[in-house]
Amino acid sequence: MSLPEIALITTGGTIAARPLPSGEVVVADSGEELLASVPELAEVARVRLVELFRIDSSLMTPQDMLEIARRVRALDRDESLAGFVVAHGTDTMEESAYLVDLLYAGERPVVFTGAQRNADDPAPDGPGNLLDAARIAASPEARGLGAVVAMAGRIDAARDATKVHTTSLEAFSSLDRGKLGEVADGAVRIFRSRPRPLNLSATDAVEPRVALVKLAAGMDGALLRAAREGGTAGIVLEALGLGNANPGVVREVELCTEAGLPVLVVSRVPSGSVAPVYGDGGGSDLARAGALFGGSLIGQKARILLMVALAARRRSGTPLEELLAPHLRI
Repeated sequence: MSLPEIALITTGGTIAARPLPSGEVVVADSGEELLASVPELAEVARVRLVELFRIDSSLMTPQDMLEIARRVRALDRDESLAGFVVAHGTDTMEESAYLVDLLYAGERPVVFTGAQRNADDPAPDGPGNLLDAARIAASPEARGLGAVVAMAGRIDAARDATKVHTTSLEAFSSLDRGKLGEVADGAVRIFRSRPRPLNLSATDAVEPRVALVKLAAGMDGALLRAAREGGTAGIVLEALGLGNANPGVVREVELCTEAGLPVLVVSRVPSGSVAPVYGDGGGSDLARAGALFGGSLIGQKARILLMVALAARRRSGTPLEELLAPHLRI
């Protein structure tokens, strides 16, 4: 029986990085070099290599993320492929994975993986992560999960995964939502399914001009005003607690929404949802000022969702609230 075939899309990142003689670490390895560094892949699947970028993920732009999604959708037309692996830097992996998840309607898994240690490290984690990702991509058990992040044996939904440590090999978590599954002793185990709203999956554009503004004690509306006056197309407001601000911020939010600039409120707290409950500059006042509420999404994920939804509204004319709603109820 022949092995399944998967596509490996390489974009750079620490998994393909090495130190220069001067000490700083930079992306260096080609897709072919990365593939050759994990000969055990030949025991898991036949690999079709697609080298898309060779950059650090701190340089990844929304347009680059869109190109990853387009490449996945193009490859998905090939019925001979069992799944897809995207080798990506960890700094912005969660954002790329979520954007792909929003734009991909296929059943075959899209597995994002990378490394915390560069390829010259005495004990690199990249090869093991890449091998696990290939196992997930080739596994029938992973069908229907959409895009996932696979690091250190964990499998996390793209919507929920977030980087929680700068150096630990266990860099990603889904916090209180929990992981989808794991790879243990070479076996893929899926613990639960996940909802996948597909109303944005036909979108083939993003609106990159979305600002993310985080509140802290005593801040006023100056950053919101700067975003509004700077030509942004939308704002994600990472508010306090349950989705609270202060009267000065509320006044600026009202000016934004009156100007047709959507403001999506999320919380700076890592877990839990926002709700329009408090007055005196709190969430209830933000709602009256025209702000939308972003459920349990964290700031960087809400920004990706708003980028896609704004592009979809421009194409279809569908109200923004209607485009966002299925993604905020889960």
